[in-house]
Amino acid sequence: MITLNIKKHLAIGLVCCGIATAMTGCQDLFETDSDRQIFDPALDQKTDSMFYTLGILKGLQQVADQYVMTGEMRGDLVQTNQYTETDLRRLADFTADVTNKYDSAYLYYRIINNCNYYIAHRDTSLRTGSRQVTLPEYAEALAVRAWTYMQLCKTYGSVPFYTDPLTSIGDANSKLNSMDLQGVCDALMPELIKFSGTQVPDYGEMTAGVLSSSSSSDNPVEKRVRSKFAMLPIDLVMGDLYLETNQYDKAAKSYFRYLRDNEMILDDAYIDPTSDNIMTLMRDKMPASMYITTAGFQWDAIFNEASTYDLISLVPMAANQLRGCVTELPRYFGYDFYSTTGGGATSTKRYLIERQIDASQAYVALSDSQAYYYLPNEPIGASTTVSVADLGDLRRHQTFLQVSKDDSLFYVMRKFRSANIPIYRTATVYLRLAEAVNRMGHPDIAFAILKDGINVDITDYLQVGDSTDIEAGRYITRNSYALLTNEVPFLSQENMALFEENYGIHSRGCGYTRGKYSPYQFHTVVGKKLDELKRLGVTPTGTAADTINAMEDILCDEMALELAFEGNRFGDLTRLARHKNDAQLYGANYGSQWLANKLAYKKPAVSLLDEKNWYLPFK
Repeated sequence: MITLNIKKHLAIGLVCCGIATAMTGCQDLFETDSDRQIFDPALDQKTDSMFYTLGILKGLQQVADQYVMTGEMRGDLVQTNQYTETDLRRLADFTADVTNKYDSAYLYYRIINNCNYYIAHRDTSLRTGSRQVTLPEYAEALAVRAWTYMQLCKTYGSVPFYTDPLTSIGDANSKLNSMDLQGVCDALMPELIKFSGTQVPDYGEMTAGVLSSSSSSDNPVEKRVRSKFAMLPIDLVMGDLYLETNQYDKAAKSYFRYLRDNEMILDDAYIDPTSDNIMTLMRDKMPASMYITTAGFQWDAIFNEASTYDLISLVPMAANQLRGCVTELPRYFGYDFYSTTGGGATSTKRYLIERQIDASQAYVALSDSQAYYYLPNEPIGASTTVSVADLGDLRRHQTFLQVSKDDSLFYVMRKFRSANIPIYRTATVYLRLAEAVNRMGHPDIAFAILKDGINVDITDYLQVGDSTDIEAGRYITRNSYALLTNEVPFLSQENMALFEENYGIHSRGCGYTRGKYSPYQFHTVVGKKLDELKRLGVTPTGTAADTINAMEDILCDEMALELAFEGNRFGDLTRLARHKNDAQLYGANYGSQWLANKLAYKKPAVSLLDEKNWYLPFK
């Protein structure tokens, strides 16, 4: 078990443009009970891998706030307010320069150089019996390096690239080639492929700073977090690299491989529309009769304390500065996680009127525009009546909690109340899988991930080719069914039992979306999005490509509803913009126009029609 009780610290003496990585501090989250202190080691012992892996993960802690802020402040889901600090404001209006504290390639390259050193020097032949004991850590170093280069390219465009460790000033001063996302993918993928399917390292439990909602303590308390959740799975990083570079079939297969090998399904998650905080806001809109089911788990539990619901990877931050790296993210969104006088996790004393980031009107409008589907009565027999209420997507009310303090009414974002920063959730993976299969030409499968979940019940919605298809809710084509049984085989004989309990993501915030009786249907939702595009001046071509583009916009909306404020948003928008530019459906620069329209409310200081303005200045 990994603990915060440290006897020795790990130091890796690597130099890269002034970068020196040292595991400083005598009590740190990613250090261990070992008495061994390692300085420039030979990496010839089995236990060395654990120390180096934890040292690499320390770098992810140090970059976590930057990752989230550069991903969210430039996106369309947030807005600044009177309390917003200058560096955040300049990210939001695209005036950030090299003095901005969130513009630091240095933090990313420190991670890369440590990965390079480990990869270059690790003896992967070490065995315990027949088991190669260092392979999980080796694959993790490859995954973290690839993920880090991907973040650099998404932030800066083309960046200096190297895979040999820089161990001297002379090395650091050598001329390095620059690569964009495609170049990084081409350079790193051959090695990543060799380790596809490798499970992440798991050292048992470690402690992280979490404020328990049941605790009356004034200080954050320590909760145990399974160390495997601090790792980045190699197949997911591969899937992301493929998706970023428009290699959709390879992306889909990488995501599927991970989901199958780790038996990851989208569990049934719900939000009770009659809960106190929602009823307070929605009492006038609440239907008189509504059948409430509590199957599955409550969606907001994903972000509670040491919860593992939906969790794949996170960056666990320390309980205080003495314990390691801390985060400013809760404070930015209105929650004082590190208060020493604030009472327990639910105490109003911890809510900050001086929050620096608010939800944008675009996010609120998107959430409010969603229909909520419900059963008026408990279903009986084979038929089910599904009604619609004007409640919007309930995830907004669980993400931003309306609170009152000092006679002020404002909203506090709850996703970082545990001070853990999510990188991958099961929902993240399924949404990116949907994005990939949609661009492969299967928007119906993408919609199934939102509506019903990919499970054996999809056979009930298989088209037969007659005029009753739409009326009967049949929207899955024969070609798509073949894909799901062969190329991305969720529904093969071997795999179908594993995924039989898969649910649709949209139901998490919008109620009863499953089946032919729900008004949430493929042709209806896509048709509505096509009408919306027409109002924006887009002229459909009358081809299947229109449906793919509309479905991509629907997925973009779902990413906002499910993943808001977790650090993904600007990267999601630019990736989708590149997809659209590559497709050239409505013109060669349509994706850039789409992006500029999304962010017009921010009044950016630069034209987002030019891709070079999507990136921060490199320093």
